[in-house]
Amino acid sequence: MSHNTLTMLGTGNAIVTRCYNTCFVLSTETSRCLVDAGGGNGVLSQLEKAGIDLSSLHDMFVTHAHTDHILGAVWVVRMIINRMKSGRYEGAFTVYGHDKVLTVLDWICRMTLSAKDRAYLGNGVLFHEVKDKERFEVGDMQFQCFDILSTKEKQFGFQVALPGGQRLVCLGDEPYNEANRSYVEGADWMLCEAFCLYRDRDIFKPYEKHHSTALEAGSLAEQLRVKNLLLYHTEDRNLATRKELYRAEALQHFTGRVFVPDDLETVELS
Repeated sequence: MSHNTLTMLGTGNAIVTRCYNTCFVLSTETSRCLVDAGGGNGVLSQLEKAGIDLSSLHDMFVTHAHTDHILGAVWVVRMIINRMKSGRYEGAFTVYGHDKVLTVLDWICRMTLSAKDRAYLGNGVLFHEVKDKERFEVGDMQFQCFDILSTKEKQFGFQVALPGGQRLVCLGDEPYNEANRSYVEGADWMLCEAFCLYRDRDIFKPYEKHHSTALEAGSLAEQLRVKNLLLYHTEDRNLATRKELYRAEALQHFTGRVFVPDDLETVELS
């Protein structure tokens, strides 16, 4: 049986301070892919705490160019280049993303990295543009990205076929768009943002920020007949009780399994 895992490096929304911004690592027995990198060099600490060596990462997918997802990617690129220069990294590092993501990441890197570091951009560190509906492989993981049709910022989600037959879908950090039903329906795993609890909607105002609640995520998961729902990109005022409260709210409408991981928690994808 294949051993596939998802390690949440961060689970919070853009303005959290008590946990890290949402990003995670998908792992199989032979491959790894970092998805987003949070808003700063805290991603380096999170990787270290999770026991994930930077030298074992050769692929990263960046969903969109908001600060809480892309700025950490600059640090990942910088530190991998540092390892390349000192002979502690083998092979290439590939960043996948749409045109806006790669333009922003390339610009920040070229404006902030040294000339010696910039020489590795395109020569060791590769930026691979993906388009809506495009497929690509990361080792033994088969990805297909899709435009989530955001009205705020161009953003791609993805579905990935994992070894052993499991299918995982990442919706990004905004509510689901019905145009993407074919990617999501019947998935084994659905990763969905839940900005706050429905009961707290007047406090956190998720709809003004183009986000949704745990209750709505549960209803969506049931409607789309997914088997497992994983909630992330939340507020950070209820961390002590978040797991219990968010799970209970999602289960008001969902009959599958609900996961509300903490930072650094690893979920077995089975």
